[in-house]
Amino acid sequence: MARAQAPQPFRLLALGDSLTAGYGLPRGQGFVPQLEAALRGRGRHVRVLDGGVSGDTMAGGAARLDWALAERPGAAIVALGGNDGLRGLPTDRMAQALESILSRLERRGIPTLLAGMQAPPNLGAEYGRAFQAVFTEAAARRPDLIFMPFFLEGVAGDRALNQPDGIHPNPQGVAEMIRQILPFTERLLDRAGATPAG
Repeated sequence: MARAQAPQPFRLLALGDSLTAGYGLPRGQGFVPQLEAALRGRGRHVRVLDGGVSGDTMAGGAARLDWALAERPGAAIVALGGNDGLRGLPTDRMAQALESILSRLERRGIPTLLAGMQAPPNLGAEYGRAFQAVFTEAAARRPDLIFMPFFLEGVAGDRALNQPDGIHPNPQGVAEMIRQILPFTERLLDRAGATPAG
């Protein structure tokens, strides 16, 4: 008698930049493996797909979205914008790219968690407000979107949780990111129908 095949894990795409790609971290200590381990520890049979490319902007994420979707995720985390802020890129173009990403995910019926970002304070209050509005306005237009206002909540600005560059989290910083994003991610998985085992 043939043995029953084990069910395939639910696929969760993490579309991002160096913050999701695990820049500067030992293997297994980045955002993707730590998130997957945390979800599995909570009984979720989930594979987190690494859609992070270091240095990528919101427009870069939009340009490669179709390639990322070839892995057929059942849900997506969109965590881009940090490099737009570091480079002081125009917020209107950033908003257009985010709209493109969210619209395409919506058309494919892929439930999405949008993780917001903040601009560096040295770019001024006006740019900071316009930058933050890119995320809050996108979330306001989509009541079904799950929105986490700041991807680096509890980590940004804390030297103990960041690498020497002050930008990228160390393993402890990633662990705090996971702690912060986990409730939003579980809501996303519930919405996508990826119920815990048992």
